[in-house]
Amino acid sequence: MGKIAFVFPGQGAQAVGMGKDALHIPGVKRLYEAADEAVGYALSGIVFDGPEERLKSTANTQPALLTTSLAYLEAFREAGGAKLTPDYVAGHSLGEWTALAAAGALPAAEAARLVHLRGRFMEEAVPGGQGAMAAVLGAERQALQALCEAVSGEAGRVELANVNCPGQIVVSGSRAGVEAVAARGKEAGAKRVIPLEVSGPFHSSLMAPAADRLDALLGEVAFAAPSTPLVANVTADVVVDPADIRGLLVKQVCAPVLWEDSVLRLIALGVDTFVEFGPGAVLSGLIKKINKDVRIVTVNSAEAAVSAVPTLL
Repeated sequence: MGKIAFVFPGQGAQAVGMGKDALHIPGVKRLYEAADEAVGYALSGIVFDGPEERLKSTANTQPALLTTSLAYLEAFREAGGAKLTPDYVAGHSLGEWTALAAAGALPAAEAARLVHLRGRFMEEAVPGGQGAMAAVLGAERQALQALCEAVSGEAGRVELANVNCPGQIVVSGSRAGVEAVAARGKEAGAKRVIPLEVSGPFHSSLMAPAADRLDALLGEVAFAAPSTPLVANVTADVVVDPADIRGLLVKQVCAPVLWEDSVLRLIALGVDTFVEFGPGAVLSGLIKKINKDVRIVTVNSAEAAVSAVPTLL
């Protein structure tokens, strides 16, 4: 028998109305109520009814996505999936926090409170309009890294932010730096460069003020050892020690998300089934591009949670 990993998406997967279909499950209702209390406002109202502009605000998106992904996990467990214990958990950026909450390293409501503040710190780290991000399609990683280094010395700082899958890498940094990479992308083999709608240059060294504030905040937080080992974004390696997890969560704010490396590491550890919990199917799509032979189950609705159980048990 191969091993199973539960994976959780990051920002960009959100949609108004997500999670509403699972509200008939008492545990799900409690998750949203606890999140509302933890952040101090009616987050669930924004999740279920919008407006989209408010849901897209990073300080709202992060706790909203975390809570919704956990809601679909709860729906899965409620339908009989509680009998299934994953061998590993992982998440993309914000999704790493969801993975840790799913593995019991911190309570769901506390995770919602912390990522709400993380989102605020990230939004406030760089003045609006000064930072940017772009998805680079078709470029080779080393060539794009070299281009970013060349541009950083000339136009403005720009770095690899998300190594998502072969042929899809996101760059992040100053607006001038990202625009220069877009203009010169062909030098790294890029077929297309698509600017992203984001409120800041996430996963770049320009996020250092947010990382410092998160570091101070997490100094007061007690993490438990997760019941399931985590493969972390920053190292693409297994971590279980709470002190190490805390340090990596701080580093992750400025460091690239090594998603492709993390998936390959999980496969090397014997994982042949990935179950994505959360709205959309972003990670399922990326995993398929990394390795088309693994099994992928997408739990992105209450209905999908119920139908996933018999296929996995």
